[in-house]
Amino acid sequence: MKAVIDIRNKGAKIDRHVYGHFSEHLGRCIYDGYWVGEDSKIPNIRGIRSDIVEAMKAIKTPNIRWPGGCFADDYYWMDGIGPKSERVPIVNVHWGGVLENNHFGTHEFMDLCEQIGCEPYICGNVGSGTVREMRNWVEYLTDDGQSPMAQLRRKNGREKAWNVKFFGIGNENWGCGGFMEAEYYAHEFRKYATYVRNYQAMGKTNWWESPQITRIAGGANAEQLDWTETLMRKVPSSLMGGLSVHCYVKPGEESHGTVFTEKSWYETAANTFKKEPLLKQQVSIMDYYDPENKVIMAVDEWGIWVDNEPDSHPGFLYQQNTMRSALCAALMFHIFHKFPERIRLASLAQTINVLQSIILTEGEKMIKTPTYHVFDLFKGHQDSNVIPITWDEKPEKIELDLPQVDMSASLDDDGVINITLVNISASSHAKGQLGFAEEAPLRARGRILEGEVTAHNTFDNPNNVTTKEFKGIKIEDGNLYFDLPPCAIVSLEVEIR
Repeated sequence: MKAVIDIRNKGAKIDRHVYGHFSEHLGRCIYDGYWVGEDSKIPNIRGIRSDIVEAMKAIKTPNIRWPGGCFADDYYWMDGIGPKSERVPIVNVHWGGVLENNHFGTHEFMDLCEQIGCEPYICGNVGSGTVREMRNWVEYLTDDGQSPMAQLRRKNGREKAWNVKFFGIGNENWGCGGFMEAEYYAHEFRKYATYVRNYQAMGKTNWWESPQITRIAGGANAEQLDWTETLMRKVPSSLMGGLSVHCYVKPGEESHGTVFTEKSWYETAANTFKKEPLLKQQVSIMDYYDPENKVIMAVDEWGIWVDNEPDSHPGFLYQQNTMRSALCAALMFHIFHKFPERIRLASLAQTINVLQSIILTEGEKMIKTPTYHVFDLFKGHQDSNVIPITWDEKPEKIELDLPQVDMSASLDDDGVINITLVNISASSHAKGQLGFAEEAPLRARGRILEGEVTAHNTFDNPNNVTTKEFKGIKIEDGNLYFDLPPCAIVSLEVEIR
């Protein structure tokens, strides 16, 4: 296979927020995940687990979506503020019926984001909440003045207002968020979004022209086009800064998360590729109503959804994470890169101990999953410009008519070309040649993630699947040559003359 990467044709930036995460009050994502409490023997800062913070900083986590998910439309934010001894426990009716003590609330989440250095993406309650509850929450978070909610925040220990970049107006309101019809939700969104204001700009000259909180409408699954059509038609971009789309990938046949065949590996790749035309259709609808790309598409729930681990709580959605999971993540990122002007926010579901996690915990132990390492390999794409790839000789076709290699490239502000490659074949090496048009590569270095299709990390063997230096590259005659082992994901950094 031969391909040309021409930096003269660079496109839009890949927004770093495409590499965000989703953390719901579900299973052990929050409690026994991020939150261990101030008195825990596990190292923590104000109850937030330190090794998780450091792991997320290392992959340049840009944002976290919280508190849901379905949980968001049953969450009353005032239950989670004030002295912890006075917070009223709640029953998580969506996920296992467990009792939560509300010790992880607004202040703790915002503290988590500050420790990591990422933006908060808060999802408000439309399904069972009121407009006043939502506007009070926004005021509590963002007003630096003397409003009642700002004074309540100070009473609870936070003097300075927080900055909130993204705010979701409900979640899956066609389903668990109220079983609404699209027309009705559009009406509700317009009402709720009116009261999600930029309090920090008020009182300043031309405050109405200041950047607003990006108000994100609860969208549909990728297959549901009518919902997107209705929202784009009914809601002006002055109110709707973003529209979410959810995009889960099902694998092929399996027993559970670590027991499956190569057939399932290939079916997972095929099912992931099938999401591209669906997302393209969603983008086309948004392009028709919003040709200036004012409204971002937020793919704020995505990932592979496999069976729960045996003997785990059925409502906790705990699944192991294998090279198959990493394959899905890498291919999805490559799809997102094809729509950089529209897809400018995404959230993997979910960060810790739930669905396609990047981190698993067991007491004081913590492991980074293969999916975590994909985020690490791909972080060079953040805020880099897409470079289109021209195939002189396309990759060979393998099982299910899949291309053996999938690839994406971008150019960062320092002039370094970031290239990520996936060898989808579970059994064969993939060799190829990359040219750079008018340029020539001077230096290249790479890292690789590889292992057989079911390879995964355990608490007894946490580094079974991890990244290492990739040595299968050479520069010769102005081209770069690569040799990818089977079932491999590689990132390259290429310097050109």
